[in-house]
Amino acid sequence: MKIFETAAVLTFALVFAVGAAAADQPYAGQQTRGIKTLSDQEIADYLQGQGMGLSKVAELNHYPGPRHVLDQADDLGLSPAQLAKAREIWQAMDVKARALGETIVAKETALETSYSSGAATPTETRAVLDELARLQADLRYTHLSAHLAMRSVLSAEQISRYDALRGYSDGTVAPADQHRMHH
Repeated sequence: MKIFETAAVLTFALVFAVGAAAADQPYAGQQTRGIKTLSDQEIADYLQGQGMGLSKVAELNHYPGPRHVLDQADDLGLSPAQLAKAREIWQAMDVKARALGETIVAKETALETSYSSGAATPTETRAVLDELARLQADLRYTHLSAHLAMRSVLSAEQISRYDALRGYSDGTVAPADQHRMHH
């Protein structure tokens, strides 16, 4: 029994020590990135116009996303008019999100270059950060507005079905939307 207790204490101490060391070095390995603040996946997501959780507030409150609606068109029983509108909403969002993503990556690259070259100044940093904040807000709005538009295309039953297909069903019903088109 003593051996087990000693082994358990040593294991706990080792796990704690490794965790503490990792906490002291949260950015270890990231110094080799081209843009140190963004992972390769984040860069790819920006360039591809991905949502990256930016519209979670809509998605989890009964405002379906156009990409997922298109992916589940058959299961949702979309009419031809609904399908065409979903494509239109998604394509407009995709074009804008990709353009904003490219600009965000370019601004992050400029910020990286400024710091990596040793030329960063408070004024330049503030200007780039203000622009990045505006771009991030525009990107999030682009995704959220697509969810708003998509909701007006679907019936309450289709929204409930969408929520169920996405694993969001919790027994709540989407609030009535007076602007919803009925198909």
